[in-house]
Formats: sequence, C-alpha cells, structure tokens
Amino acid sequence: MPFVDEYKDVEAHGNTKLHVIHTNDKKQVATTLAEYERHLSLQRHKIVGIDLEYNNDPEATQKPALCQLSISKKHPVLLFQLSAAERRTVFNNFLADPRYTFAGFSIDGDKTRLDRVNLEVANFVDIQKEWKVPEATKELDSLGDVSGMLIDDYCNNIKKKITDDEHKRWATLPLSMRHIEYAAKDAYTAYEIWNRITLTQDGLRRAKLEKEEPPKNRARSSWGWADANW
Repeated sequence: MPFVDEYKDVEAHGNTKLHVIHTNDKKQVATTLAEYERHLSLQRHKIVGIDLEYNNDPEATQKPALCQLSISKKHPVLLFQLSAAERRTVFNNFLADPRYTFAGFSIDGDKTRLDRVNLEVANFVDIQKEWKVPEATKELDSLGDVSGMLIDDYCNNIKKKITDDEHKRWATLPLSMRHIEYAAKDAYTAYEIWNRITLTQDGLRRAKLEKEEPPKNRARSSWGWADANW
C-alpha cells in the first residue's frame, strides 16, 4: 500500500531542523524530485547527498531497503522505501541523470547492492576517496567519524546511534522515529560535507588564480603617466 509520512523539525544540529518525507508512493516521489530539479537547475554545483540502508538478507544477496536523498536544509529530505515500492521510474531516472553529483560515503558496497535492484547512480562521488583526511589516526568507518574530521564540531553530534538490532529492520515497516532521524541525518550530512568541500575548493582555486594573475594595465598606466607629463 502506498504511504506518505512527513516529519517536521527533525533535529540535524544546533538550530537546524529538517523536513523529512518517508514514502513509497510514486506520486509523492515525483513531486519531491520535481522540487529538487527546480532547485538544482539554479545551482552551479548540483549536489545531492545520498545514503542507503539495507534489508536483513545475507551480505551476498543483500539489497537496498531505503534510499535517502538531501539537497539542502531548505528542502525536504526524501526517504524512499525501495523495499516497498512497486514502480520507481522517475526515481531511477533521477539517479541516472549525469547533471547531478551524488555524494556518499564508502560507496563501493552501495553500488553493488544498487545493481541488484537495477539501480545505477550516474555521477557517484565517494567522499572518503575524494577528500583525504590528513590527520586521521584510524580508519574512518562512519559518517559521524568523517564529518567530525571534515567540518570540526558542525556534525560531531549530528546522529543518534541506533542498535545493531535496529539496523536489521530497515525493510520492516513502520520505521521508528529513531530510524527516521538516523536516515535523514545521514543524507543531509553527506550533502553538507560535500557542499562545504566544494565551496572551499572553489575559494582556493580563485585565490590561486588571483595570486598568479599579473596586475592589469600596470605598464600601460606607467607609460600613460609619463606621456602626460612629457
């Protein structure tokens, strides 16, 4: 049965609250993704935070149960219940659109499991591989770890932990509020991290170009002054 559950004011960090939509309904997915596309069409960097949660099958056959997407704190986080979705053409097409950059964390396993349900992300960026943490003293094995290293205290307490038993229930409906919060914050954190890294890289590139660019019209100005006084 199609369902749409909305949650307002899901705490992300500090005063930041998230609007979360958990659904398997194709019409709601189409509406939310249309909102995403309108926003992204105006952005230079078309970043979508993405994360996946899996069903409780053995790892060799495990499939995605839930896919989470976020494009900013001003737009709803979409939690799409893949395990209960009958049709997902619009969703498939969105993930396959090469205009968008989907930022996730440790995505090799995600790619494998997406393939098992005939889903492919066209432009999938692995935050851990693309941005090396220079001072890491241990392997980073969670978004909580990497977010703390990347953006200091911004996301240090962004997620409430859920138990191993709860992690086995992503395909079991209804999801608890703890599941909803955990899943929403994962997607938003991935978006926020990659957005900040991208903006930082842009700033560094601009600073480098300005440093290397010779002062304009310096020689012309000097000769102009000399001619005027001659």
